[in-house]
Amino acid sequence: MTKNPVNDYALDQVWRHGRSYNGWTSDSVPETLIRAIYDLTKMGMTSANCSPARFVFLHSSEAKERLKPHLMEGNVEKTLAAPWVVIIAHDLEFHEKIPELFPHNPGAKDWFADEQNRHTTAFRNGTLQGAYLMLAARAIGLDCGPMSGFNNAGVDEEFFLPNEATRTWRSNWLCNIGHGDDSTIFERSPRLAFEDACLIL
Repeated sequence: MTKNPVNDYALDQVWRHGRSYNGWTSDSVPETLIRAIYDLTKMGMTSANCSPARFVFLHSSEAKERLKPHLMEGNVEKTLAAPWVVIIAHDLEFHEKIPELFPHNPGAKDWFADEQNRHTTAFRNGTLQGAYLMLAARAIGLDCGPMSGFNNAGVDEEFFLPNEATRTWRSNWLCNIGHGDDSTIFERSPRLAFEDACLIL
């Protein structure tokens, strides 16, 4: 079946006008929207549907205070002020769920028996899913402020390693989520032209 393109309003909201925000309005973001973001994110493509991404959504002041010591100084204020902060992570033992997620070929779990391949796959596909999450947030009318300015090892030690259920999770990056304050963004930076970034062979 031939599919029609989405309209320009949708393209503007998700792509053309989407920005990385450094500040937030006072508008609240209910948990139902966070769950809606994940329900869209999980539909994104991953290798053998391996779905290695794991998301830790921080909403309470107490949870954000646990994150604070691991942030670069320039990221502290905007992160503590964000309605939600998500730790975008991946599970290094994601393959254990392959029989559930790839039921027509449960033996695909063995494709990831090699530790190096498994870790590379987890990072690659978890990163993809993190990007899906940001696009999903924009699609439902929220804004994002992604950042890599934090101590990954510190975050892993604080949030993941002490707990048996999450000890194989590893942080990738952080993303603040809320309704962005337009006064906190800069002019959009240039992007590469097709001729500078692409080849047609």
